[in-house]
Amino acid sequence: MVENKEHNPSIKAEVKNLSFYYGSLQALKNVSLVIEQNKITALIGPSGCGKSTYLRCFNRMHDLYPGHRYEGEILLYPDGINIAGGGIDPIEIRLKNAMVFQKPNPFPKSIFENVAYGLRIRGLKNYHQIKERVERALLEGALWDEVKDRLHDPAFNLSGGQQQRLCIARALACDPELLLFDEPTSALDPIATARIEELMGELKKKVTIIVVTHNMQQAARVSDFTAFLYLGELIEWGKTEQIFTNPKEKKTEDYITGRFG
Repeated sequence: MVENKEHNPSIKAEVKNLSFYYGSLQALKNVSLVIEQNKITALIGPSGCGKSTYLRCFNRMHDLYPGHRYEGEILLYPDGINIAGGGIDPIEIRLKNAMVFQKPNPFPKSIFENVAYGLRIRGLKNYHQIKERVERALLEGALWDEVKDRLHDPAFNLSGGQQQRLCIARALACDPELLLFDEPTSALDPIATARIEELMGELKKKVTIIVVTHNMQQAARVSDFTAFLYLGELIEWGKTEQIFTNPKEKKTEDYITGRFG
């Protein structure tokens, strides 16, 4: 834990000189930027540029694999916790900073138990409290009306788009501070994609969102801020409208206009 110095309350997280290594391979190079509270920050860039690596630093997903190393800081406010520091419980961080993946990954459990899973890990035992939290999460995940009469059916019975909203509800049940989306709609059809994008717009009222997307139109539609990464470096970061209409860096302009990537 670092000392909680005064900070701008509009900032949810601050990344300072973050580098990340897979063994001897440096995947991120001195990345620094701020994540605004209750806003959506999109990460764009070609495949292999470090977007997902960067996103997974926020919930210590890399700790599942040997040989990784962090340098720099990811400060989560208002507490000022350095997520990239030592002595961090990765399980607690993953509940605090929840991730939704590219493909829906419901557990082989009922709809209800999928959403209740994180609550049970946190030690919540009171069934009525669990039931209340599950219902609230399914409402926030825009899924309640579709599943309220079949909560004990297997989650795999749901459509792909419903499964993804279930995964979002599962993430929301533990009241995360950050919601991390890793290409959350790339496996979905256009109707399900539009539903998830609309949901993200609603969710930012409650939680701060970071989304990795290969779809630049999606980044332009849903995000308030956009960061362009290339070969592990942050090339440019700013308000989405500025990045897409008046980028400051030529590499950003070249990528957005389709000259490479």
